[in-house]
Amino acid sequence: MGRPRKRRMVNFDHNVRHFKPSGTCLKDLEEVNITIDELETLRLSYLEKMKQDSAAQTMEIHQSTFQRTLQRTLQKIADALVHGKSIRVEGGDYTMPGKDGTGSMGQGPVGGQNQGQGRGQRGFRGGKGAGTAGPGGECKCPSCGYEQTHQPGVPCAQMTCPECGKPMVRK
Repeated sequence: MGRPRKRRMVNFDHNVRHFKPSGTCLKDLEEVNITIDELETLRLSYLEKMKQDSAAQTMEIHQSTFQRTLQRTLQKIADALVHGKSIRVEGGDYTMPGKDGTGSMGQGPVGGQNQGQGRGQRGFRGGKGAGTAGPGGECKCPSCGYEQTHQPGVPCAQMTCPECGKPMVRK
């Protein structure tokens, strides 16, 4: 029996769940599933422009696990784009900041609690842009609650809490 999968830390709230090619009914398309933690690897690598070792630390996984997850995600997206498949974003083995059932905006339950099927259910709330970066705002420590003003150009996840040393998240 193999080692159980480690839950990955996901520091954003994603409310768009499905993408499909235009002009084709969804029921007529094959579907590719991308998990929330896989999407987080894309976000950290390409939007936050984090190096793999820093991104892996933010997700609380090993760098080689991050690399494999990112590679698998890129292959799934390429398959969907090249072969005209829809992309569904759901599930995975992940935990939101705080590890206490709160999401990045203080909303939603912990994800991935589906007893081993790898397809967690998670209710997302919040309007457009919930949990996404912007010029203003606050960075918050999910462990101790310390808050500080966001520094433009520096992802909150790259900052460490001066109180407890954990990576910060966007409030």
